[in-house]
Amino acid sequence: MRFFIATLVAIMLQQPEWRTTVTPNTKPRIAILWDDSKSMLTTDAQLPEILSPKQEITTRADFTKRILESPLWNSLAANGANEIITRPFAQQPEDPALQASAGTDLSQPLEEILQKENNLRAAILISDGDWNLGSPPVSSAQKFLLRKIPLYTIPTGAPARLPDLDLLDINAPTYAIVGENLQIPFSIRSSLNREVRTTVRLRDNSGRERTKAITLPPNKTVFDSILWKLEKEGSSTLELSFPVAKEELVPQNNARSFSLTGKPEKIRVLVIESLPRWEYRYLRNALSRDPGVSLSCLLFHPQLGIGGGPDYIEKFPEKIEDLAQYDVIFLGDVGINDNQLTKPQCELIRGLVENQAAGLVFLPGPQGNQFSLLDTALSDLLPVYLDAAKKNGITEVNPAPLALTSDGAASLLTMLGDTEEDNPMVWQSLPGFYWHAPIQRAKAGTTVLAVHANRFSGNYGRVPLIVTKTAGSGKILHMGIDSAWRWRRGVEDKYHYRYWGQVARWMSYQRNMAAGQQLRVFYTPERPSPGDSVTLSANAFDKNGAPLNDGKVAINLTSPQGSSRMIELIKDDNSWGSFRGRFLIDAPGAWKLTANIVGDDAKPVSTTILAQTIDLEKTGQPARPEVLEELSRIAKGRMISPQALENLIKEINALPEPRPLENRIPLWHHWITITFLITLLALFWIFRKLSGQF
Repeated sequence: MRFFIATLVAIMLQQPEWRTTVTPNTKPRIAILWDDSKSMLTTDAQLPEILSPKQEITTRADFTKRILESPLWNSLAANGANEIITRPFAQQPEDPALQASAGTDLSQPLEEILQKENNLRAAILISDGDWNLGSPPVSSAQKFLLRKIPLYTIPTGAPARLPDLDLLDINAPTYAIVGENLQIPFSIRSSLNREVRTTVRLRDNSGRERTKAITLPPNKTVFDSILWKLEKEGSSTLELSFPVAKEELVPQNNARSFSLTGKPEKIRVLVIESLPRWEYRYLRNALSRDPGVSLSCLLFHPQLGIGGGPDYIEKFPEKIEDLAQYDVIFLGDVGINDNQLTKPQCELIRGLVENQAAGLVFLPGPQGNQFSLLDTALSDLLPVYLDAAKKNGITEVNPAPLALTSDGAASLLTMLGDTEEDNPMVWQSLPGFYWHAPIQRAKAGTTVLAVHANRFSGNYGRVPLIVTKTAGSGKILHMGIDSAWRWRRGVEDKYHYRYWGQVARWMSYQRNMAAGQQLRVFYTPERPSPGDSVTLSANAFDKNGAPLNDGKVAINLTSPQGSSRMIELIKDDNSWGSFRGRFLIDAPGAWKLTANIVGDDAKPVSTTILAQTIDLEKTGQPARPEVLEELSRIAKGRMISPQALENLIKEINALPEPRPLENRIPLWHHWITITFLITLLALFWIFRKLSGQF
């Protein structure tokens, strides 16, 4: 047995193979594979003269159809010399839910034809070369090379983008507050060789519309936004569109529709201040008169003690359940003091922001109390670095103006005009400020919306005065001036009320996506696409309003196709009653979420996530003939231009007969050989043990 095993190993080292020859019993075959994907609907294919004397421009699909119907192929099958088979690939599925994820795989049809056919003489691939699924097609071309089967390719479509204006996407939020302005961002790509001035029109299903004039530079993508005000509750369908430009060939992508839900809202706001300065007084008036805001004020007056009156509370909420009711907290010129805040209270504020998606607004003042917060849990939430050498701030002799940054010009927070065109002029007309906080620079990861128009801070550029950031699931705003109340000059409440109303709603937006008495649910991203992972967050409370610590939160998820499944959220390791979970969006459409506290009779909270449809296959994209050229070069074929179809027929007729197909099985590393050797070695070892030879 030892000699037999050694001999078998020596034989395997010579790399023997088991070879079989398959003799085909059919005539030589010529396979024509043609692309039937959505991109073939693009109108940019010029018919050759042999197919149409006028050589008109048609769709790639019609171009392919004309080629397949051409009588030129008859000569290949004349006298029974060859059999011609045609097979489409990358067809669009009939199910609308699957059409968005349908794409083109060039590798699969090539490999399938090799597996099914054993007498293949040549293969012809008619496509635009655009592939977005599967493995790289060059690997399939290499298999054609090993089988010695030439692969010919016929490109369709133009290699340059069609003259077109394409509305790429609309990033609208999922809901808006009735009666408030909403900013709807969009992007348009121009492939025209000239500048285009057009008008974007936003229209709802009742016929109400809003327009905006924009300029599209040649061969560029423009990112812009348009304002919209919802006037009723419930779901509305809106359409964003623009007219067809001269020379544009694809008008179908000039419009997109989306859904938007309008709902009323009551935002709970807590304002904490020390001295009742002008900024505080007018801020309190603005928020108390806002019908969508429920205001509470806590005034630590240094001489008179705790302030009292309508909308005032007597002390800081000491319990989590009392503080958790607030959506936004304004921190004025207050700090750590015997008669102001304490470090445990600062920890509560931070927990509310990070774990329950609340908003926090810093409103520093000339007393410099904000510096005492640097030694508390709120230090990391500050979006700016302060200059300790100037604790009382910097006073201006003349009124200084604010200047919007590029981020500020596009932000809803700083949208004071009725339209985007009016907004820059509104900010230029605002009265200036005489004091600003001692800010050195903004921290990393923040967004600067407005800066000091005249003053610089060392090597860091202009002093940032309106800065935002995110902290956990909440939002932070630092307002470095205390003169927003002066914006009322000549216009009364118009800009002052609008600004603070927008701040309160922006900060509480995520927190109020889906809110009930004992449960609040929010998610990111708001409008996911197929393939995106959605993060679910929930805040649960018991019947007394305290954060839920021992219960469970489950979500019933219903897909657009109607299938349902249960997701149990995992509780965070904190005392804020926060739960988290994730799920994958695998289809476009409306995903319905119903959240409830397990074992509790509290009313469930429902919401809908609208998954955007992003088609893999798009019309108007340029063809990729370089892909087809590489495939034919590897497989020892040739890329044939549509004008040279007659030459292709001649080349195929000149090809030799296909050789018999050989199958080679390498025995030296086959799994059966290895298993047999291991079995023999095991038997040899067992027999030695049984015979006593250790």
